[in-house]
Amino acid sequence: MPRLILAAALIAAGPAAAHYGMIIPSDPMIAQDEGRSVDLMVSFSHPFEEDGMILERPETFTVTHGGETTDLLGALSEATVMGEPGYTLTHALDRPGTHVFAMTPVPYWEPAEDAFIQHFTKTYVSAYDDDEGWDAELGLRTEIVPLSKPFGLWEGNIFQGIVHLEGEPVPYAEIEVEFYNEGQQTSAPSELMITQTIKADADGVFTYAAPSAGWWGFAALNTAPETMAQDGVEKAVELGAVIWVRFEAWQ
Repeated sequence: MPRLILAAALIAAGPAAAHYGMIIPSDPMIAQDEGRSVDLMVSFSHPFEEDGMILERPETFTVTHGGETTDLLGALSEATVMGEPGYTLTHALDRPGTHVFAMTPVPYWEPAEDAFIQHFTKTYVSAYDDDEGWDAELGLRTEIVPLSKPFGLWEGNIFQGIVHLEGEPVPYAEIEVEFYNEGQQTSAPSELMITQTIKADADGVFTYAAPSAGWWGFAALNTAPETMAQDGVEKAVELGAVIWVRFEAWQ
């Protein structure tokens, strides 16, 4: 095989950059003296490389608090996030407790994977030193239900979650884990270290210990039973259950 063709083949065979739906709040724990609202950045991106992708206006964007879900889709403002179209939102926190923000995006066609991607994404924000509701399950088509509090974690702590699809645990689900490398504060010694892959146990439960402070994304990936048409050909649909978890620096 000619050298240039071999090089191209090796590049094509390399690890593909993972996609993540992202909902990143300005602060996952809002104290009484820090104001009465939270700012959210919403995107579809490669978080470690800070490489943005186009995020069309989502199908749904909501916040759930105290068992009540509120539609926030109309409150999203168009913005440029990591160089590509995304959204921002400032949301008033009028009550203590945990506020769970969730997005159902429009399925995205990814030629590199020959499939559509739809990431059901969520993040949790605690208001006024009240963590009630931190384990809320929203009933999304697929989601990671936290078994560890998804905020208030030190770096080095473990995070545990259970992967659900259509309301049922997914045995041995595959989960991709990636750090939001904001400001390119770190580098990876190998492309294999950018997106780490772990598996859940027979009950759909997974465990991960974050090595550093910051935002970490967990994406549990499954294939939908239905297909979608692309150029007249039926293609697979990847369903991602995504949760973003903040780990704090040890003081």
